[in-house]
Amino acid sequence: MIASIAPILIALAAFILRLIDLGKIHTLIFDEVYYVDGARDFLKYGVEVSGSKPEFVVHPPVGKWLIASGIRIFGDSGFGWRITTALVGSLCILFIGLIAQRLFHSKQLTALASGLMAVDGLALVHSRTALLDNFLTFFILIATYFFLRKNYWWVGIALGFAIGTKWSGVYFLLVFGLIALYRAFTHHSGRDLIKPTLSRIAQFGAIPFVVYLSTWAGWFLSDRGWDRSYSANPFTSLVHYHQQILTFHTTLTEKHPYQSNPWSWLIMGRPTSFLYETPKSCGATQCSQEILALGTPLLWWAGLIALLVACGMWLHGARQRHFDPALTTIVAGIAAGYLPWFFFQNRTVFTFYAIVFEPFLILALVYCAHLTIIQYQKVGEIIVGICFALIFLNFLYFLPIYLGDVMTYDAWRARMWFPQWI
Repeated sequence: MIASIAPILIALAAFILRLIDLGKIHTLIFDEVYYVDGARDFLKYGVEVSGSKPEFVVHPPVGKWLIASGIRIFGDSGFGWRITTALVGSLCILFIGLIAQRLFHSKQLTALASGLMAVDGLALVHSRTALLDNFLTFFILIATYFFLRKNYWWVGIALGFAIGTKWSGVYFLLVFGLIALYRAFTHHSGRDLIKPTLSRIAQFGAIPFVVYLSTWAGWFLSDRGWDRSYSANPFTSLVHYHQQILTFHTTLTEKHPYQSNPWSWLIMGRPTSFLYETPKSCGATQCSQEILALGTPLLWWAGLIALLVACGMWLHGARQRHFDPALTTIVAGIAAGYLPWFFFQNRTVFTFYAIVFEPFLILALVYCAHLTIIQYQKVGEIIVGICFALIFLNFLYFLPIYLGDVMTYDAWRARMWFPQWI
């Protein structure tokens, strides 16, 4: 249970912000054109189609089913497309509070973790746009929470749904699974090792696989799914389909104006513009309206420093075979959510993918806040409070380009701190 009501109140306030004018953009934004279309198909046919023919899609069904649930309940409109991601984004704020409480056992740091997540622009934009990455982040946070509780059966279930949203959830499965297996080997030996080893194989192998397979139920039940008739054996057909998906992901090198190298993600070197328009009326001769997937700059820049500190301290502890749970969680999340992208230097990738490891960046900030308070006590609390206030003010300054508000061109241009942000 949450020891403080603060994360609940913060999540509720953040949910209200996510709901404000959620459907004011009546057209599909950025990759919503793919995912909302897929959600509509799921509601009609249980599988994605193009006209009357099967459609080749490269992401599993879970995220699109969640978008479809919003459409089913609230209608096929901007609000209906985005309501589930708004809800999930708010729940992420609550879950990072639960994780922080588990790691730091402090009401203040629990509230800080939720507060930082609530005032990040990248998290807000994802929570107001019907893409898949926010759902992936949600399932990863659930898996992390249960991982800290060592309830590995629930970890396996959550990771199965994460992979059923986007394949990049596999990296978390590998990292969490290896850590859990390492723990088994360090606490058991001989015959006593057999049972925990078999349990880990089931928890991080069989369970996620079964959950993932179940997410393709619509494809199995329909005769309109892509390559459904490739073989008389539907499992053979699904394997063939997955081979094609893998080929797509490993050969995607098409240039895009907003693609960015992972090296620049932590400093928000090239944020992704989801929408840019030039409305005619704003009280000036030139007007702008943009939705920019930009993390709150001060949060991310401070987070980079905090992450370097956390990784350095984890390495120091690892040499002595001492693994602080907070540092291990931070390093594991970054290793699974960020590092794999460096192996795809030729692939078309975007800064907004960083949302999946953002919670661990925030936990690094909370960890450094924890050290500061321990070292300087009351003065440390004041320092942490001032830093949060500056991040909050920075968030408010960029809020119009997170919400897609209409503003004068000069006001918009003032927020483009670097040429790469345009």
